[in-house]
Amino acid sequence: NALELSAPASPVLLECNAPAVPSGWLQLSGHPKSIAPAANGIVRKRVSGLHDTELLAYRQLMIDPHAVKVVPKFYGVHQCCQSETGGANGGPEYFIELHNMLHGFVDPNVMDIKMGFRTFTESEVSNTALREDLYRKMVAVDPNAPTGEEHRARAITKLRYMQFRENMSSTQEKGFRIEALKMRGCTPVTDLKTIKTDRQIQGTIGHFVGGRRSVAKDIIKRLKQMRTAIEKSSFFGRHQVLGSSVFIVYDDHQVGVWLIDFAKALPLPKGTKVTHRARWQMGNCEEGLLHGFDELIRTMEAVQHNVQQQHRHPSRASEV
Repeated sequence: NALELSAPASPVLLECNAPAVPSGWLQLSGHPKSIAPAANGIVRKRVSGLHDTELLAYRQLMIDPHAVKVVPKFYGVHQCCQSETGGANGGPEYFIELHNMLHGFVDPNVMDIKMGFRTFTESEVSNTALREDLYRKMVAVDPNAPTGEEHRARAITKLRYMQFRENMSSTQEKGFRIEALKMRGCTPVTDLKTIKTDRQIQGTIGHFVGGRRSVAKDIIKRLKQMRTAIEKSSFFGRHQVLGSSVFIVYDDHQVGVWLIDFAKALPLPKGTKVTHRARWQMGNCEEGLLHGFDELIRTMEAVQHNVQQQHRHPSRASEV
């Protein structure tokens, strides 16, 4: 994920009848240069084509009366011809148009929280071949991480590496991890993937809330509404949703929370059902989305409690 101010949107995004990137434009998710503002309150996000997974997901989300309440509004597909913007092969490029979640906010604070026990698909890690390059990557991060057998082989599977990488954060335990945040007047913070313990997580979210009781309360209320909607949704009952994020934004007047990023929202195999809370095992398609909501709500409630304690006992604020 990329967190950039004045995101350097690619020419094809900006030249397709789109205005210049406005001051304060913030990209909090997705690949760099993949998202750009298109009009008042709308952003464009590049997709691979008319059968793109995320495009298909948004079309289904919009007709689900429960799911539509938790995601940014989808306005349709925009097609650009590469030949008009210097593209290589002259073929069309496609962009989905979505509600700009920063629209209407003034100098907001923003946080991206990646949801689920895993962000990789089962097909990505189904290959059991041993790979020396992934072993080297693991050792570079933590020389003690490989087992004795892995040290002798000097190679690991992709599944082993992906689980190691996600276990560095709170992903595997909590079902969510803080991906990035931006506080007003400060530079973006993106090196948060090793935030893992309850104390670290609550401290980071507490810093984000900044002692505002009403903000914490509004976020909790919205997260609970979203959890209930997901539990009732037929879309979420038919899909495994990997790599999606809870996007939180607030300023002095309002709070917004949405679930975003559906590039890995994959239809479940026929006859497969998921709870979105059970632990993942190869083949069961569980990803822990709702477990992540449960833990995030508990964490936010703890943060709210700490904020209340600080207001009651200001002298203890520095200790909390």
